[in-house]
Amino acid sequence: MQASLRLLSKRRFLPLFVTQLLGAFNDNLFKNAMVLFVVYQVYNDEKSETWFSALATGLFILPFFLLSALSGQLADQRDKAMIIRWVKAAEIFIMAVGAVGLALIWSGIAVHLLAIPLLLAALFAMGIHSTFFGPIKYAILPQHLNDEEVLGGTGLVEAGTYIAILAGTILAGIVPVEIAAIGIVVTAIVGYIAGREVPTAPSLLEKQPIDFHIIRSSVALVKGTMHIRRLFLAIMSISLFWAVGSILFIQFTPLVKNVLTADKPVVSLFLAIFSIGIAIGSVAINRLLNGQVSAKYAPASVIGMGLCIVAFHIVCDLWTPAPNGEMLSLSQFLAHPLAIPLSLCLLGTATFGGMFVVPLYAFLTTTVEKCEAARTVAANNIVNSGAMVVGAVFTIGLSAAGMSVVMQLLLVAILSLPCAGMAWKLHKACDGPLCH
Repeated sequence: MQASLRLLSKRRFLPLFVTQLLGAFNDNLFKNAMVLFVVYQVYNDEKSETWFSALATGLFILPFFLLSALSGQLADQRDKAMIIRWVKAAEIFIMAVGAVGLALIWSGIAVHLLAIPLLLAALFAMGIHSTFFGPIKYAILPQHLNDEEVLGGTGLVEAGTYIAILAGTILAGIVPVEIAAIGIVVTAIVGYIAGREVPTAPSLLEKQPIDFHIIRSSVALVKGTMHIRRLFLAIMSISLFWAVGSILFIQFTPLVKNVLTADKPVVSLFLAIFSIGIAIGSVAINRLLNGQVSAKYAPASVIGMGLCIVAFHIVCDLWTPAPNGEMLSLSQFLAHPLAIPLSLCLLGTATFGGMFVVPLYAFLTTTVEKCEAARTVAANNIVNSGAMVVGAVFTIGLSAAGMSVVMQLLLVAILSLPCAGMAWKLHKACDGPLCH
């Protein structure tokens, strides 16, 4: 662990780490400030709130499905550090649009006609931004780090990402929306400055033409990756995990408001606990594996995650809501006799999730040639995002059919079983340390 932390003193790692951290912070500050304000101030029924939360999640994820093949080609064919500079510059303009949307909705000006469309457009654009940054943040690590440093570096990036998500999530539930509008622009500017310090990472391939036909290139990329059994198993395992994650994130806000009858800071607390859990799991699995890239703990980890979701469902079902339509404050929520068990169930879900997914991400970039890492991550992003969009649509459908968010948790838990099956097949196929 100490060896991994030493990477934070290296220019070949620190600027990328800070750039990713600030980007994750900004995504979550903006998205959560938007969703919390709309759910608590604009809408007033569970179906509309779940629909908006799912729509926001779907719009953010959709660019990963459409543009990951293009982003993977660019990352493999161009200097990765240069692409980082481009996307971080674009983030400044995107967040300026988002800030205008937040200012309008706070002022009550053209809320449905202009403010919400601007907010959703900025969120979609941030999805595009993250689509082009996503393959780079993993593919650049094998190029800048030694082989024995890649798992530790991946774990630090994941842990830092979720700490940033934690900070952005907490602030979104605490600070006024007008402060959030200023914060997202300032953070984008600082992120651009940090991105300019990332060392050069030129293409390791001979220059080839870029296929800008997004459907053809996406199909070709997925086919070219998924026919390799070990990559197929890893990508499908990760995709099922993120389908579960997307449904949980969609449900958090309506569940806290309508089932737990608690105020906005409790939503931030839930998302914060989830982020802390992922960070703990990311660090813990690196220590358990002692730097090896292996899936041996993945099946047990995802089963543990599913059991924690079932326990979370049970506690939610036993929860006594506040009387007379009142909303519990954060302190009142924490004083509830079931608050601690509920929080521990959520923490366990996220910790096991981090232990499951981090080695699989490291696997994607270490079991292929370094020149193919970005495209492998991009193929993974296409399948992941498709699974997450399906999860969002699934949630909308269940809500429209009248199924409560508490009952939906049980269906989410069931998805841990195929996840475990895929991970077990991956481990058996590679027998111990994952094959290279």
